[in-house]
Amino acid sequence: MPKLKTHRATAKRISVTKNGKFKRAKAFKSHILNKKSTKRKRNLRKTGYASEANAKVIKKLLPYQ
Repeated sequence: MPKLKTHRATAKRISVTKNGKFKRAKAFKSHILNKKSTKRKRNLRKTGYASEANAKVIKKLLPYQ
C-alpha cells in the first residue's frame, strides 16, 4: 500500500487533542465586526471542536494524526 497524503489545508486549520477530538477556530470572526456584540465576539475567540459527523471526514483528511 502506498502512503496516504495528508490534506494540508485541513492540517493547517485543525489540531488533534490528547483524547482524539479535533480542535478548530470558530467562524464569523474575520470582518463586519461592528454589528456583532462584544459578548458574541468574545465567545468567537474560544476554541471550537468538530462534531462527531465531521470528525469522521476529518479522520480521512488527516490519516496520520
